[in-house]
Amino acid sequence: MAGHFEVLPGGGAAVALDEVEVSILRSLAVQLMELIGLGDEPVEGEDPLAALFAEGPSEAPSDPALKRLFPDAYADESEELRSASSEFRRYTENDLRARKRQDALAVIRSLDGLSSAAGEGEAAVLKLTPDESRAWLGALNDLRLTIGTRLEVTDEDESGELYRLPDSDPRKPMVMAYLWLGALQESLVETLLSGA
Repeated sequence: MAGHFEVLPGGGAAVALDEVEVSILRSLAVQLMELIGLGDEPVEGEDPLAALFAEGPSEAPSDPALKRLFPDAYADESEELRSASSEFRRYTENDLRARKRQDALAVIRSLDGLSSAAGEGEAAVLKLTPDESRAWLGALNDLRLTIGTRLEVTDEDESGELYRLPDSDPRKPMVMAYLWLGALQESLVETLLSGA
C-alpha cells in the first residue's frame, strides 16, 4: 500500500505515508494555499450573503502558475472573446479560488490528523472519505499544475529531458515531487474508479 491508494469498504481511499511524505505533502499544500491567496472574509456588520455575489477580478493573473490554475475561458485572442473571458472570470474566479483553498485545506487537515498517529520512522495509513478523496484529487491536480508550470513542462515535452536531470541540477527535487504527485494522483483516480 505504500504510496499506492486502495479502496476502502463503503467508498473512499487509503494510502500509507511515512513522516517525510506527510511533511512534503503538507508543505506543498500550505504553499499552494499561499499562492492562491486568502479568501476575503466578510467585513463585520456586512451582509454575508452579499459576499456570495461579490465580483472577482476581470484580468488574468500575471503569475504563470496562477494563470494555469485560473485560465481564460476562451483561448481565442479576438476582442469579443477576450471580453467574454474577462466577464466569465469576474463571476467565477472567486468561487474557483475558494474551492481550491478548501481542497488544499482538506489535505492539510487530514495530514495533521495522520502525523500524530504515526510513530517515528513508521508509515501511517491515511483513510479518506469519498468527499475527502475528491478534495485530495483536486489538490493533487493543482499541485502538479503549479509545479509543472514552474518547471515549464509542456504537453509537447516528449523528449523526457527534464526527467533525466543530474542530481546536481537544482530543479531535481521539484521534478521528483512532480513525478511523485503524478503517481499519487493516478493511483487515487484508479482507486476511485474501481470503487465506483
